[in-house]
Amino acid sequence: MNRITTLFNIKYPIIQGGMIWNSGYKLASAVSNAGGLGLIGAGSMYPDVLREHIQKCKKATDKPFGVNIPMLYPNIEEIMNIVVEEGVKIVFTSAGNPKTWTSFLKEKGITVVHVVSSSIFALKAQDAGVDAIVAEGFEAGGHNGRDETTTLTLIPMVKEKIQIPIIAAGGIATGRGMLAVMVLGADGVQVGSRFAASIESSAHNNFKQTIVNIKEGDTQLTLKELAPVRLVKNKFYNDVQALYEKCPSKEDLIELLGRARAKKGMFEGDLEEGELEIGQIAGLIHEILPVEQIVQEMIADFKAAREEKATFDF
Repeated sequence: MNRITTLFNIKYPIIQGGMIWNSGYKLASAVSNAGGLGLIGAGSMYPDVLREHIQKCKKATDKPFGVNIPMLYPNIEEIMNIVVEEGVKIVFTSAGNPKTWTSFLKEKGITVVHVVSSSIFALKAQDAGVDAIVAEGFEAGGHNGRDETTTLTLIPMVKEKIQIPIIAAGGIATGRGMLAVMVLGADGVQVGSRFAASIESSAHNNFKQTIVNIKEGDTQLTLKELAPVRLVKNKFYNDVQALYEKCPSKEDLIELLGRARAKKGMFEGDLEEGELEIGQIAGLIHEILPVEQIVQEMIADFKAAREEKATFDF
Protein backbone atom coordinates (compact mmCIF):
# COMPACT_ATOMS: atom_id res chain seq x y z
CA MET A 1 0.00 0.00 0.00
CA ASN A 2 1.12 3.56 -0.69
CA ARG A 3 -0.55 6.96 -0.46
CA ILE A 4 -2.48 6.55 -3.71
CA THR A 5 -3.67 2.98 -3.23
CA THR A 6 -4.73 3.93 0.29
CA LEU A 7 -6.50 7.12 -0.81
CA PHE A 8 -8.60 5.35 -3.45
CA ASN A 9 -8.72 1.86 -1.89
CA ILE A 10 -7.26 0.23 -5.02
CA LYS A 11 -4.70 -2.52 -5.57
CA TYR A 12 -2.28 -0.74 -7.92
CA PRO A 13 -1.39 2.99 -8.08
CA ILE A 14 -2.52 3.17 -11.72
CA ILE A 15 -5.21 5.67 -12.71
CA GLN A 16 -6.78 5.65 -16.16
CA GLY A 17 -6.97 9.13 -17.64
CA GLY A 18 -10.50 10.48 -18.17
CA MET A 19 -10.02 11.09 -21.89
CA ILE A 20 -12.75 12.56 -24.06
CA TRP A 21 -14.33 10.09 -26.51
CA ASN A 22 -12.23 7.24 -25.10
CA SER A 23 -13.30 6.86 -21.49
CA GLY A 24 -16.81 5.46 -21.20
CA TYR A 25 -18.05 3.09 -18.50
CA LYS A 26 -16.63 0.01 -20.25
CA LEU A 27 -13.06 1.32 -20.00
CA ALA A 28 -13.47 2.78 -16.51
CA SER A 29 -15.02 -0.39 -15.06
CA ALA A 30 -12.40 -2.60 -16.76
CA VAL A 31 -9.52 -0.62 -15.23
CA SER A 32 -11.14 -0.68 -11.80
CA ASN A 33 -11.78 -4.42 -12.06
CA ALA A 34 -8.11 -4.89 -13.02
CA GLY A 35 -6.94 -3.24 -9.81
CA GLY A 36 -6.47 0.38 -10.90
CA LEU A 37 -8.79 3.37 -10.76
CA GLY A 38 -11.02 3.87 -13.79
CA LEU A 39 -12.32 7.33 -14.68
CA ILE A 40 -15.33 8.19 -16.80
CA GLY A 41 -14.46 11.16 -19.03
CA ALA A 42 -17.30 13.66 -18.61
CA GLY A 43 -15.75 16.15 -21.04
CA SER A 44 -17.38 14.54 -24.09
CA MET A 45 -20.73 13.66 -22.48
CA TYR A 46 -24.03 15.49 -22.20
CA PRO A 47 -25.33 15.39 -18.61
CA ASP A 48 -27.88 12.63 -19.29
CA VAL A 49 -25.22 10.54 -21.03
CA LEU A 50 -22.86 10.95 -18.08
CA ARG A 51 -25.58 9.82 -15.67
CA GLU A 52 -26.16 6.74 -17.82
CA HIS A 53 -22.45 5.88 -17.87
CA ILE A 54 -22.15 6.28 -14.09
CA GLN A 55 -25.12 3.98 -13.54
CA LYS A 56 -23.73 1.37 -15.94
CA CYS A 57 -20.29 1.60 -14.33
CA LYS A 58 -21.79 0.89 -10.90
CA LYS A 59 -23.32 -2.28 -12.32
CA ALA A 60 -20.10 -3.31 -14.12
CA THR A 61 -17.77 -3.04 -11.10
CA ASP A 62 -17.95 -3.15 -7.33
CA LYS A 63 -14.54 -1.46 -7.17
CA PRO A 64 -13.89 2.28 -6.76
CA PHE A 65 -14.14 4.45 -9.89
CA GLY A 66 -14.33 8.17 -10.54
CA VAL A 67 -15.34 10.87 -12.97
CA ASN A 68 -13.03 13.38 -14.67
CA ILE A 69 -14.70 16.79 -15.05
CA PRO A 70 -13.19 19.69 -17.04
CA MET A 71 -14.43 22.74 -15.15
CA LEU A 72 -14.88 24.75 -18.34
CA TYR A 73 -17.79 22.42 -19.13
CA PRO A 74 -20.85 24.58 -20.06
CA ASN A 75 -23.24 22.49 -17.89
CA ILE A 76 -20.86 22.31 -14.93
CA GLU A 77 -23.47 22.80 -12.18
CA GLU A 78 -25.68 20.07 -13.60
CA ILE A 79 -22.67 17.76 -13.98
CA MET A 80 -21.58 18.33 -10.38
CA ASN A 81 -25.09 17.66 -9.10
CA ILE A 82 -25.25 14.43 -11.10
CA VAL A 83 -22.04 13.02 -9.58
CA VAL A 84 -23.41 13.84 -6.11
CA GLU A 85 -26.84 12.37 -6.84
CA GLU A 86 -25.31 9.17 -8.27
CA GLY A 87 -23.03 8.70 -5.28
CA VAL A 88 -19.71 9.07 -7.11
CA LYS A 89 -16.96 9.05 -4.48
CA ILE A 90 -13.97 10.26 -6.54
CA VAL A 91 -13.80 13.30 -8.84
CA PHE A 92 -10.83 14.50 -10.87
CA THR A 93 -11.14 18.14 -11.93
CA SER A 94 -9.18 19.92 -14.65
CA ALA A 95 -9.10 23.04 -16.84
CA GLY A 96 -10.09 25.57 -14.19
CA ASN A 97 -9.61 26.96 -10.71
CA PRO A 98 -9.76 24.16 -8.10
CA LYS A 99 -11.18 26.56 -5.51
CA THR A 100 -14.42 26.77 -7.49
CA TRP A 101 -15.74 23.27 -6.75
CA THR A 102 -13.40 21.53 -4.29
CA SER A 103 -15.24 22.62 -1.14
CA PHE A 104 -18.62 21.71 -2.63
CA LEU A 105 -17.42 18.21 -3.49
CA LYS A 106 -15.55 17.55 -0.25
CA GLU A 107 -18.57 18.63 1.80
CA LYS A 108 -20.40 15.77 0.06
CA GLY A 109 -17.70 13.29 1.13
CA ILE A 110 -16.07 13.11 -2.30
CA THR A 111 -12.31 12.66 -2.76
CA VAL A 112 -11.03 15.42 -5.08
CA VAL A 113 -7.98 15.36 -7.33
CA HIS A 114 -6.96 18.25 -9.60
CA VAL A 115 -4.84 18.11 -12.76
CA VAL A 116 -1.98 20.63 -13.00
CA SER A 117 0.91 21.35 -15.35
CA SER A 118 3.20 23.32 -13.02
CA SER A 119 4.34 23.50 -9.39
CA ILE A 120 2.61 26.90 -9.08
CA PHE A 121 -0.77 25.36 -9.95
CA ALA A 122 0.03 22.35 -7.74
CA LEU A 123 0.40 24.71 -4.76
CA LYS A 124 -2.89 26.43 -5.62
CA ALA A 125 -4.62 23.06 -5.78
CA GLN A 126 -3.16 22.03 -2.43
CA ASP A 127 -4.28 25.35 -0.91
CA ALA A 128 -7.76 24.73 -2.33
CA GLY A 129 -7.95 21.55 -0.26
CA VAL A 130 -7.71 18.81 -2.89
CA ASP A 131 -6.68 15.34 -1.71
CA ALA A 132 -4.07 14.79 -4.43
CA ILE A 133 -2.88 16.27 -7.71
CA VAL A 134 -2.09 14.92 -11.15
CA ALA A 135 1.11 16.55 -12.44
CA GLU A 136 1.00 16.23 -16.22
CA GLY A 137 4.01 16.79 -18.44
CA PHE A 138 3.64 18.11 -21.97
CA GLU A 139 4.39 14.70 -23.50
CA ALA A 140 0.74 13.94 -22.79
CA GLY A 141 -1.94 13.80 -25.44
CA GLY A 142 -4.91 16.11 -25.57
CA HIS A 143 -4.99 19.53 -23.93
CA ASN A 144 -1.79 20.49 -22.24
CA GLY A 145 0.08 23.05 -20.16
CA ARG A 146 1.37 26.24 -21.77
CA ASP A 147 4.79 26.00 -20.12
CA GLU A 148 5.70 22.79 -22.00
CA THR A 149 7.39 21.29 -18.93
CA THR A 150 8.31 17.65 -19.37
CA THR A 151 7.22 14.97 -16.92
CA LEU A 152 10.84 14.17 -16.04
CA THR A 153 11.41 17.69 -14.71
CA LEU A 154 7.86 18.46 -13.52
CA ILE A 155 7.50 15.64 -10.99
CA PRO A 156 10.56 16.44 -8.81
CA MET A 157 9.81 20.18 -8.95
CA VAL A 158 6.25 19.60 -7.77
CA LYS A 159 7.51 17.16 -5.13
CA GLU A 160 9.64 19.98 -3.66
CA LYS A 161 6.61 22.20 -3.22
CA ILE A 162 3.68 20.14 -1.95
CA GLN A 163 2.89 17.57 0.73
CA ILE A 164 -0.21 15.87 -0.72
CA PRO A 165 0.08 12.78 -2.98
CA ILE A 166 1.31 13.23 -6.55
CA ILE A 167 0.08 11.27 -9.56
CA ALA A 168 2.43 11.56 -12.55
CA ALA A 169 0.99 11.81 -16.07
CA GLY A 170 2.41 12.31 -19.53
CA GLY A 171 4.57 9.79 -21.37
CA ILE A 172 3.76 6.79 -19.15
CA ALA A 173 2.64 3.54 -20.78
CA THR A 174 4.99 0.94 -19.31
CA GLY A 175 6.00 -0.36 -15.90
CA ARG A 176 9.47 1.08 -16.44
CA GLY A 177 7.98 4.51 -17.00
CA MET A 178 5.92 4.03 -13.87
CA LEU A 179 9.01 3.13 -11.85
CA ALA A 180 10.91 6.14 -13.20
CA VAL A 181 8.34 8.74 -12.13
CA MET A 182 7.84 7.08 -8.76
CA VAL A 183 11.59 7.25 -8.13
CA LEU A 184 11.32 10.96 -8.94
CA GLY A 185 8.66 11.46 -6.28
CA ALA A 186 5.29 10.42 -7.67
CA ASP A 187 2.99 8.20 -5.59
CA GLY A 188 1.20 6.80 -8.63
CA VAL A 189 0.62 7.27 -12.34
CA GLN A 190 -2.18 8.37 -14.63
CA VAL A 191 -2.14 6.53 -17.95
CA GLY A 192 -4.04 7.78 -20.99
CA SER A 193 -2.67 6.77 -24.38
CA ARG A 194 -2.03 3.13 -23.44
CA PHE A 195 -5.67 2.72 -22.33
CA ALA A 196 -6.96 4.59 -25.39
CA ALA A 197 -5.54 1.69 -27.43
CA SER A 198 -7.41 -0.94 -25.42
CA ILE A 199 -10.28 -3.16 -26.48
CA GLU A 200 -12.57 -1.53 -23.91
CA SER A 201 -11.82 2.06 -24.99
CA SER A 202 -14.83 3.77 -26.57
CA ALA A 203 -12.64 5.25 -29.31
CA HIS A 204 -13.24 4.22 -32.93
CA ASN A 205 -11.10 1.32 -34.09
CA ASN A 206 -9.61 3.53 -36.83
CA PHE A 207 -8.19 5.77 -34.10
CA LYS A 208 -6.95 2.84 -32.06
CA GLN A 209 -5.13 1.49 -35.09
CA THR A 210 -3.63 4.93 -35.71
CA ILE A 211 -2.23 4.90 -32.16
CA VAL A 212 -0.39 1.60 -32.68
CA ASN A 213 0.96 2.83 -36.04
CA ILE A 214 2.39 6.08 -34.61
CA LYS A 215 6.14 6.52 -34.59
CA GLU A 216 8.44 9.01 -32.89
CA GLY A 217 7.71 12.54 -34.10
CA ASP A 218 4.19 11.81 -35.39
CA THR A 219 2.51 14.10 -32.84
CA GLN A 220 2.87 17.81 -32.17
CA LEU A 221 1.62 20.39 -29.66
CA THR A 222 -0.31 23.09 -31.51
CA LEU A 223 -3.24 25.57 -31.33
CA LYS A 224 -1.58 27.29 -28.38
CA GLU A 225 -3.57 30.48 -28.99
CA LEU A 226 -6.75 28.59 -28.12
CA ALA A 227 -5.69 25.80 -25.75
CA PRO A 228 -2.48 23.83 -26.37
CA VAL A 229 -3.32 20.37 -27.67
CA ARG A 230 -1.14 17.47 -28.82
CA LEU A 231 -2.35 16.08 -32.14
CA VAL A 232 -1.47 13.36 -34.60
CA LYS A 233 -0.05 14.83 -37.80
CA ASN A 234 -2.93 14.15 -40.20
CA LYS A 235 -4.70 16.30 -42.82
CA PHE A 236 -6.43 18.45 -40.19
CA TYR A 237 -3.10 19.07 -38.46
CA ASN A 238 -1.54 20.02 -41.82
CA ASP A 239 -4.43 22.43 -42.48
CA VAL A 240 -3.68 24.10 -39.15
CA GLN A 241 -0.01 24.49 -40.03
CA ALA A 242 -0.89 25.91 -43.46
CA LEU A 243 -3.12 28.47 -41.78
CA TYR A 244 -0.30 29.45 -39.40
CA GLU A 245 1.79 30.44 -42.44
CA LYS A 246 -0.77 33.21 -43.06
CA CYS A 247 -0.41 34.65 -39.53
CA PRO A 248 -4.00 33.83 -38.54
CA SER A 249 -6.05 35.58 -35.89
CA LYS A 250 -7.56 33.64 -33.00
CA GLU A 251 -10.89 33.86 -34.81
CA ASP A 252 -9.36 32.27 -37.93
CA LEU A 253 -8.16 29.32 -35.86
CA ILE A 254 -11.55 28.94 -34.19
CA GLU A 255 -13.24 28.92 -37.60
CA LEU A 256 -10.91 26.20 -38.91
CA LEU A 257 -11.36 24.12 -35.76
CA GLY A 258 -15.14 24.35 -36.07
CA ARG A 259 -17.28 22.05 -33.97
CA ALA A 260 -16.93 18.41 -32.95
CA ARG A 261 -13.50 17.87 -34.55
CA ALA A 262 -12.37 15.60 -31.72
CA LYS A 263 -15.57 13.55 -31.90
CA LYS A 264 -15.18 13.24 -35.67
CA GLY A 265 -11.64 11.92 -35.32
CA MET A 266 -11.49 9.82 -32.17
CA PHE A 267 -15.10 8.62 -31.86
CA GLU A 268 -16.27 8.50 -35.48
CA GLY A 269 -12.93 7.46 -36.98
CA ASP A 270 -12.38 10.23 -39.57
CA LEU A 271 -8.58 10.11 -39.80
CA GLU A 272 -8.34 12.99 -42.28
CA GLU A 273 -10.61 15.76 -41.02
CA GLY A 274 -10.80 14.69 -37.39
CA GLU A 275 -8.79 15.97 -34.42
CA LEU A 276 -6.71 13.02 -33.20
CA GLU A 277 -5.36 13.60 -29.68
CA ILE A 278 -2.68 11.23 -28.36
CA GLY A 279 0.56 11.39 -26.39
CA GLN A 280 4.15 11.03 -27.55
CA ILE A 281 4.33 7.65 -25.80
CA ALA A 282 2.12 6.20 -28.55
CA GLY A 283 5.40 5.41 -30.32
CA LEU A 284 5.83 2.61 -27.75
CA ILE A 285 2.30 1.23 -28.12
CA HIS A 286 2.21 -1.58 -30.66
CA GLU A 287 -0.96 -3.58 -29.91
CA ILE A 288 -4.61 -3.06 -29.05
CA LEU A 289 -4.98 -5.14 -25.88
CA PRO A 290 -7.57 -5.87 -23.20
CA VAL A 291 -7.30 -3.69 -20.11
CA GLU A 292 -6.55 -6.61 -17.80
CA GLN A 293 -3.52 -7.54 -19.89
CA ILE A 294 -2.30 -3.94 -20.05
CA VAL A 295 -2.41 -3.59 -16.27
CA GLN A 296 -0.75 -6.94 -15.59
CA GLU A 297 2.03 -6.24 -18.12
CA MET A 298 2.68 -2.84 -16.55
CA ILE A 299 2.94 -4.34 -13.08
CA ALA A 300 5.21 -7.17 -14.28
CA ASP A 301 7.40 -4.66 -16.14
CA PHE A 302 7.52 -2.42 -13.05
CA LYS A 303 8.66 -5.28 -10.82
CA ALA A 304 11.22 -6.55 -13.33
CA ALA A 305 12.71 -3.08 -13.76
CA ARG A 306 12.84 -2.54 -10.00
CA GLU A 307 14.77 -5.79 -9.55
CA GLU A 308 17.05 -5.05 -12.48
CA LYS A 309 17.99 -1.58 -11.23
CA ALA A 310 18.56 -2.91 -7.73
CA THR A 311 21.61 -4.75 -9.07
CA PHE A 312 23.34 -1.55 -10.21
CA ASP A 313 26.64 -1.03 -8.44
CA PHE A 314 28.77 2.07 -9.02
